[in-house]
Amino acid sequence: MPTTDYYDVLGVSKDASNDDIKKAYRKLARQLHPDVNPDPETQERFKEVVTAYEVLTDPQKREMYDLGGDPTSSGGGAGGNFGGAFSFNDIMDAFFGGSATRGPRSRVRRGQDALVPLKIEMSEAIFGATKELQVDTAVACTVCSGSGTAAGAQLSTCPTCRGQGEVSQVQRSFLGQVMTTRPCPQCQGFGTVNPNPCVECSGDGRVRTRRKLTIKVPAGVDSGTRIQLAGQGEVGPGGGPAGDLYIELAVTPHPVFRRDGDHLHCTLPLPMTAAALGTSVELETFDGPATIEVRAGAQHGEEIRLNARGVPKLRGTGRGDLVVHLEVQTPTKLDARQEELLRELASLRDEESVPGPSTEAQHGSFFSRIRDAFKDGLN
Repeated sequence: MPTTDYYDVLGVSKDASNDDIKKAYRKLARQLHPDVNPDPETQERFKEVVTAYEVLTDPQKREMYDLGGDPTSSGGGAGGNFGGAFSFNDIMDAFFGGSATRGPRSRVRRGQDALVPLKIEMSEAIFGATKELQVDTAVACTVCSGSGTAAGAQLSTCPTCRGQGEVSQVQRSFLGQVMTTRPCPQCQGFGTVNPNPCVECSGDGRVRTRRKLTIKVPAGVDSGTRIQLAGQGEVGPGGGPAGDLYIELAVTPHPVFRRDGDHLHCTLPLPMTAAALGTSVELETFDGPATIEVRAGAQHGEEIRLNARGVPKLRGTGRGDLVVHLEVQTPTKLDARQEELLRELASLRDEESVPGPSTEAQHGSFFSRIRDAFKDGLN
C-alpha cells in the first residue's frame, strides 16, 4: 500500500470525478511548475502532484490504488487471464517473469534534458564567473496551462479503444487462441482524444521560447566540465515536469599560458646574454605582476616555479603552481662588431673550437662501468 494519499495531494475527495481531478491538477500545476517556483522543495511537490494525477486519471491504476495496491510499482496487479483466449502478454509474463504495462498511458510526462555549450575565458575558469546565457527550450503553454486543450474544452474518450489505450486481436495458434494487444492507433495509447486542441501549442501543452539564465561558473573548472541546472530543461508533454539543463564549458585557449591539470605553464624567451649574466623579468600573471629572478648561467629548458599561482582545485582546497620555462635564444644575425666581440669572448674562454667526444674515452668509460658493476657483484 503506498504511503502517499493521492487524493489529499490533489485536494479532492475519494469520489471525485475525472473533471474534478483535472481541474485540481491544473490549479496546482500553475502554482508549482518549475518555471514559476524553481526551488527544490517545490519541484518535489510538483512531481508528487504529477504522480497523483497519473494514478487517479487512469481507471485501472485508480481502482488498484483504492483496493490498497501500489499502481506505481512494476509488479502491481494480480489475477490471471484464463478465459477462452490466452493473452500474449500473460504468456510472456509467465515464461520470462516480466510485467507488461496495460491501460492508457498518461499524457503528462517528464521533459527531456538539454545540453548547451558555453565558452569562457581562462581567467573565468581560474577565478569563477557569473555568465548570462540565453537558451531555447520548451516551456508550458500559458494559454492552456499545459493541458493542450482549447479554453473550455476537454479531452474525450477514444471511440476506438473506449478509453483503454490499447486494442486486442485474437489469433489462432498451436496454443489455441492467442490474444495480442497493441497501443490504440487512433489515440496513440492515451485512451483519450483531443477534439479541440489549443491553438497556441497545437495540443502539445508546451511551446518553445527563449529564456535568459544566470549561470554561476565555479573556480577551477576546465573544458568539458558540465554544470547541472535541475528542472531547467525541456518541459514535458501535457505540462509534465521539466528535465535538467546541462551547461558544458569550453575554455578559450590563452595566448601566453597553457593548463596542465591544476598547474599553469608559460615560456619565457631569454637572450643568450641575459641567460649568461642573470636578470630579472616582470611577468604579468592572472594574479598580477610577478618578478622572475633568472640566475646567472641559466640553461635552456630550465624551470622556475611560482607556488600557488595556478588553478584552484575544483574539488578541494589550494591552488596549483605557475611553471615558467626558460627559452634561451641564440642570435641568428650579427653585425661585424657583435661578431668580433663574440669571437673575442670565445678566445678568452678557449671555445674557438669544440672537441667532439673521444671514442677511446667512450670505450674506457663503458668498460669501466662493466668493471665496477662486476666488482660490486663480487662484494
